[in-house]
Amino acid sequence: MAATSPEQNVSGANPGERGRIFNSPLRTFIFIFLLSFMVRAALLAVWVSNHADFYRLGGEIGRVSLSLMRTGQFADPYMIPTGPTAHPTPLSPPLLALIYHAFGITATAGYVRALVGIGSHSTLYALLPWLAGRLGLGTRAGIFAGVACALIPLQGLREVIGLGDAAHASLAFALLIVAFLHRWTADCLSANGSLLLGMACGAAFHVLPPLLLVVLGNLIFELWWRRGWRKWLLSACVAAGAILACVPWTWRNYTALHGLFFIRSNFGLELRIANHPGADADIEVTYAGSGTLRHPSENLEEAHQVRELGEAEYNRRARNEALAWIRIHPAEFSRLTLMRFLHFWCGQLRYPWLAALFTTVTVLAILGLCRILPALGVPGRAALLIPLATFPLVYYFVCYVAHYPAPLAWLLLLLASYEVQSWMSGANHNHANSA
Repeated sequence: MAATSPEQNVSGANPGERGRIFNSPLRTFIFIFLLSFMVRAALLAVWVSNHADFYRLGGEIGRVSLSLMRTGQFADPYMIPTGPTAHPTPLSPPLLALIYHAFGITATAGYVRALVGIGSHSTLYALLPWLAGRLGLGTRAGIFAGVACALIPLQGLREVIGLGDAAHASLAFALLIVAFLHRWTADCLSANGSLLLGMACGAAFHVLPPLLLVVLGNLIFELWWRRGWRKWLLSACVAAGAILACVPWTWRNYTALHGLFFIRSNFGLELRIANHPGADADIEVTYAGSGTLRHPSENLEEAHQVRELGEAEYNRRARNEALAWIRIHPAEFSRLTLMRFLHFWCGQLRYPWLAALFTTVTVLAILGLCRILPALGVPGRAALLIPLATFPLVYYFVCYVAHYPAPLAWLLLLLASYEVQSWMSGANHNHANSA
């Protein structure tokens, strides 16, 4: 017998049992948003009181933002000026540059940056009940996940003083999944609607390039599942819209960097860092164990090579170097790939308590997925399975960084929350029967 959809349980629930706050989707959104915002604002106040320089710009994104402010060029992400770049995604540096151009390199700009990030994460968590309902997991699972995320910053300080990059990526990810699920269950589709969805996909790639794998997986499923010749036309419209949205940035990269690549230029560099003698699955261990860190943000010689060769050519050479090492050391590459897989799903294994927490969420998500799949139709199953299978693929080949799984965390937490609230509902049902 198929499992009962949690959405049915929610719709038939006694409003008094759910609490007055959660009777209305709008009140639910406002409650979770404000709870999340206040928790992070309080943490921001505590952090700032002990770190007066919190507003300083650093890292590749910060350096590109400074370049935009000073020269108007999307350039110089490394430790010395190296010219035009496509190392970071194209949206975060301009947003930072606008904030710091308006307020200067001051604490005020740092507060604005932090509030943008806090607001972005709070919006994501407040949307979890709606997302859970749209995906067939039931709003109660979304409320459970939203409140838990509001109380506990999953990304630590990145949710408190950062710009909210992980939240922006997660929102783009979630909305695309919902859009494709709606598309698969709609009675009538149009070429214009398909083109607009494709353009939305292309815009989302600029926030989170690995979404390309998810969209490709969705289109392959769509061609397999739908019947009739029109499916090819409509899927082609989605692809055309995505390509059209990517053309301006691709053309900019081709003219400025003299190379063709998808959104970002740094895959060759990341592949080499992850696959060389002495590499570890965890990038922090790799950095700590390397006698000479071959990253142009840390190594002056490498930065000079970027300036001399150009960023595109530098990354091509780094990619070829990594591929040559992989061909010569297939066993070591396989071991590293397996360890990167484990890190992605289980967290940093060198921190046992953190790995135990991540592993618990993953196991609960798997159990929740197994529980909900029989209650869903084929499109609903695809909407959950395709992102879980496709999004992490690229991260199995590069070093694990703590924020890489973040754009997928919302879905894992919804599935885990669905499993937990199913246990709680079962326990309450058994208690009621025994009484």
